[in-house]
Amino acid sequence: MLLAAPLIGGTLAGCVEMAIIGAGSVAVMSAYDRRTTGTQVEDEGIELRAQNRIGERYGDKVHINVTSYNRAVLLTGEAPDQSIKDGIEKLAIAVPSVRGVTNEIQVAGVSSLGARSNDSYITSKVKARFVQDGKFNTVHVKVVTEASVVYLMGVVTESEANSAVEIARTTGGVRKVVKMFEYCKPTDEICAPRPPSKPAEQRPRSSP
Repeated sequence: MLLAAPLIGGTLAGCVEMAIIGAGSVAVMSAYDRRTTGTQVEDEGIELRAQNRIGERYGDKVHINVTSYNRAVLLTGEAPDQSIKDGIEKLAIAVPSVRGVTNEIQVAGVSSLGARSNDSYITSKVKARFVQDGKFNTVHVKVVTEASVVYLMGVVTESEANSAVEIARTTGGVRKVVKMFEYCKPTDEICAPRPPSKPAEQRPRSSP
């Protein structure tokens, strides 16, 4: 079941996340992701289609971020009025394969570049603290920050969720944490620990 429960507490750009995780690890991330490879591809497609539809309809009147995880869509950003906010939600829910939309768009003026940079910085700090803490695989929790509110998405155990929330809640600059997790048990196949991938065998070099 999807949950959206705000917790009072104290959009990572792709390049920032890669800097934390390390270059060359995309394949490893994909292998350890609890979503199927097909669902990962679907999520990327949903984000692209929704973003394009919103851009075509509303242009620079809005600032909208679309995040899809396991085909559940999170909308964040700013729209000038409620009717446009509702219209954006309708565009997102109409994208093929979408199974639900959480509309967290604020009715407000478009945010400044400085505010967006601060959100990216907060996300990078949360991700870095996930790595330092080491209590769960950071691939399993997606972090989105908008207006200093941190949204956490992923397929996780209750223990993993609690750890992620506590870290995010106590990160400097975070004013609220919203959980959007789907839960599983450690005994469920989807959340069972996976053995590390074996390196490919090297072929013997032929004699010159």
